[in-house]
Amino acid sequence: MSTESQRRLGASSLAILAVAFIAAVIISNQLFKGSRIDLTENKLYTLSDGTRRILSNIDEPINLYLFWSDKAAEGMPSLRDYALRVREMLEEFEDAAKGKIRLNVIDPLPFSEDEDRAAQFGLQGVGLQGSSDPVYLGLAGTDSVDNEEVIPFFQPDNEAFLEYDLAKLVSTLANPERTVIGLVSGVDMAGRFDPQTQQMQQPWVVYTQVQQLFEVRSLGTSFETIPDDISLLWIVQPKNIGNATLYAIDQFILRGGRAIIFVDPLADSDPAAPVQGMPPGMPAMGQGSDLPALFSAWGIEFSSSDVVADAQLALQISAGPSRRPMRHFGYLGVTSDQLDAEDVVTAQLSTINLATAGHFTLAEESQATLEPLFTSSQSASTIAASRFSFLQDPSTLQNGFTPSGETYVLAARISGTLPSAFPDGKPTTTVSSDDNEEAVEVDDSHLAEASEPANVIVVGDVDMLGDQMWVQLQSFFGQRIANPFASNGAFLTNALDSLAGSADLISVRSRETYSRPFTRVEELRVDAEARFRATEQRLQSELAETERRLGELQSSREDTGNLLMTAEQQNEIDRYIDQRAEIRKELRAVQRGLENDIEQLGTKLKIINIALVPFLLATFVLLVVWRRNREVAR
Repeated sequence: MSTESQRRLGASSLAILAVAFIAAVIISNQLFKGSRIDLTENKLYTLSDGTRRILSNIDEPINLYLFWSDKAAEGMPSLRDYALRVREMLEEFEDAAKGKIRLNVIDPLPFSEDEDRAAQFGLQGVGLQGSSDPVYLGLAGTDSVDNEEVIPFFQPDNEAFLEYDLAKLVSTLANPERTVIGLVSGVDMAGRFDPQTQQMQQPWVVYTQVQQLFEVRSLGTSFETIPDDISLLWIVQPKNIGNATLYAIDQFILRGGRAIIFVDPLADSDPAAPVQGMPPGMPAMGQGSDLPALFSAWGIEFSSSDVVADAQLALQISAGPSRRPMRHFGYLGVTSDQLDAEDVVTAQLSTINLATAGHFTLAEESQATLEPLFTSSQSASTIAASRFSFLQDPSTLQNGFTPSGETYVLAARISGTLPSAFPDGKPTTTVSSDDNEEAVEVDDSHLAEASEPANVIVVGDVDMLGDQMWVQLQSFFGQRIANPFASNGAFLTNALDSLAGSADLISVRSRETYSRPFTRVEELRVDAEARFRATEQRLQSELAETERRLGELQSSREDTGNLLMTAEQQNEIDRYIDQRAEIRKELRAVQRGLENDIEQLGTKLKIINIALVPFLLATFVLLVVWRRNREVAR
């Protein structure tokens, strides 16, 4: 074959390859439209199974309106990246919903109808540095009957819960009915008539707060059935509950019902009747509560006779005869360090205040899973609840207190396939001729084991719901104004909101964030900072030693009236000055070493990205061309 023929063949082959490539792209776009491969390490663009089930169960179309100030945020690269992340997640929702979700992206320009519409939805325009106009990054959703749900502003620091927030909004629009909560309470949270003051007591703030979000239906503490329209139980201070009521709660949970349970070894908010002979002015003793039958069946143990005391988290209160401020080891202020940052219930909370709380442990061979929501610190131990009875001086709790070094679970999420506390069926009471005895009635609807994995939240303190632990009340023109100073109320509403959702929504937890830090750079920085601190500590210790030595020299001088330094003092100072200069030089070397390590790492990455990868690709192409030419020549 001549050289001219080879050239024509090569040109024709390239033309055919180009046409084939374009055709393949067009065909693949049509055949694989919507198909994606998520190659990210944390599967950022893959929706969870729970979210997909929520989207597949949408009956009526849902309209989503993403208000994003694209033009106003031109100089904000980090916010623009996060806005793109939100939009891509919403597009994933739209694609997975198979036409049941319609996404509209709107840029609400200042003084436009779109901005007025965003304000009507209740979205927030935030004034940010670098933009003279308010920046919108919020979502509004409507269903076929004009129910509305909004996310006023997507906070970048809440990215781990982005999928959960979007799934919750869609789930709420798909199921707009208010959740009915069954309240089982051994304390008067809803307010009652006080015979001593002859006035009605105000309801607890948490009770009023929950009423605004859910339909609360009081079931009392003695019942045998739970209405079918109740999907969530709120159990507070359960005491002296009969077997029939326990059985109803047991079967409710085993059938997929959810519950949040507040028990307490010593609830100050539920005082017992005054004891005869009690000294005047002595505080009343609180009562304890527990659900031993249910907890034992589930493999959960609760310290009903012990209170968790914590030296690190102890709150300062005014107590004792002098009413002076003192730290109460039984009153705890749990901070974000002890809260679970990966659970949607506690992730965004700051402080939760508790009083004489108990703790939970998982029994051996338990089939349940216990996920702590918040715990004590390691400076904690347990104290007998009886020690808090008629306690006048909380400072005495510090006498002989020794931390165990363990962390105690104060609240937890219980999940798993739970067994029944009544394996033989529904308990009934019959009267014999001699004595009362229990018989078992055969019940075809009885469940010996949960039909689906349970989801229960247990809390070892009832007092945390009381107003005095988390909210300050003020009267303003006859209205009660509540100013929270802790996150107790937010914890309860978050927990109820989480449990009230579908099982699919509950399964959507936090996920990894979009940002990918340079972990190697951070490791270098941490290592260098550790060396820097060690050197700095050595400098400080040598400085202290030099000053101590100078003090000794000064005190040993006999010519105290002479202001001139002795030769020994001058030599010591000169030695210190030289040593200080040497150590400062070492500190600068450590800092320069850190910068050099980072620069070297950056240089290596640049060489790999700019030179090595193109070189390998070019080498591969040349090898392919060389092999093809060789075959043509043959």
